[in-house]
Amino acid sequence: MRKIKYKKVKKVQPTHLEYTGSHKFIKTEIQLFTYNDLDVEEFHDFKIIDLNKYVDFNKVNWINVHGLNDSDIIVEIGEFLGVDNFMLSDILNTTKRTKLDEYHDILFFNIKSLLPDADSDNIKVEQISFLMKNGILVSFQEKRSEFFTHIRERIKTHSGIVRTKQVDYLLFLLLDAIMENFYITIENEEDKVEELINQSKKSTDLSILEQIEKHRDNYNFLKRSIIPLRDSLYSIKSIKDDNVFNTIEDNNFTFFERLHQKCLELLDQIEYDLTTLDSAANFFFSTQSHKMNEVMKTLTLVSVFFMPLTFIVGVYGMNFKYMPELDWKYGYFAILAFMFILFSGMIYYFKKKNWF
Repeated sequence: MRKIKYKKVKKVQPTHLEYTGSHKFIKTEIQLFTYNDLDVEEFHDFKIIDLNKYVDFNKVNWINVHGLNDSDIIVEIGEFLGVDNFMLSDILNTTKRTKLDEYHDILFFNIKSLLPDADSDNIKVEQISFLMKNGILVSFQEKRSEFFTHIRERIKTHSGIVRTKQVDYLLFLLLDAIMENFYITIENEEDKVEELINQSKKSTDLSILEQIEKHRDNYNFLKRSIIPLRDSLYSIKSIKDDNVFNTIEDNNFTFFERLHQKCLELLDQIEYDLTTLDSAANFFFSTQSHKMNEVMKTLTLVSVFFMPLTFIVGVYGMNFKYMPELDWKYGYFAILAFMFILFSGMIYYFKKKNWF
């Protein structure tokens, strides 16, 4: 699993823009939506030089950038919006944690999108960033994905209220779509954990414990990704209280409060699932201890059964000259019969006491 490192990371200066992610060979492409309540226009393979030509400040403009390898395009978008280099650096530096920045009339938001890996127990991570300013929302994705397909369809078909709202509502929809991935990831983890619990009831294979620890790491990784998102969404409240930054309409703050509430629900679910994992680990160790106790019980019973027989054999193996039983014609058979009766009596007594 590709982890987000918050301390030991490659040092990238704000003046030096360099993409630090893993999708190094994806071509940078741009898509533009301009819409209002009456009409919508979509431009595929949009060229950055056409920004001034096609961006309509009387409408909502959504610029979606796929691929971050061409830093020159990112710089030109930054110059068009009047964005400082430190924000552009945060867009390209995927080791940064989720954050929200308010700078003059620009709102910057970056978030980690997490999805389960279909081929392993790992979690796939992609950083998505947003710049919002005066009717323009720019989203930056490391690669093409299907996160926002349903939002594009809603815009095209005039479904819901998205076409009647401003750019801040579009930001809410995009963040909400990304947060749905957290639910998908947690649900996938829960399915695997349930399977692990069932396995732990049938087997004491140590690989089960390794898988439990793997999923514990995944949950902690999810938790580390959601906590800064929760804090960032909460800080939007301060924007409302300051009454200075007016890109977000007053009646739309409630949507971002819903996202904050979702973060709290996700964290509560993760805590519950971590408790379930602890229970699975405890059950695994209890099963192992029970199996060990059963083995020790069996070995103890065998030892107890043969201890008096061994004593008898030891007595008659001392080879003293004057042992009258040695000269008795039926001595051998008598001792064997006595040993058999003793052994059978012990079994009967142990059975009666329910000791095995």
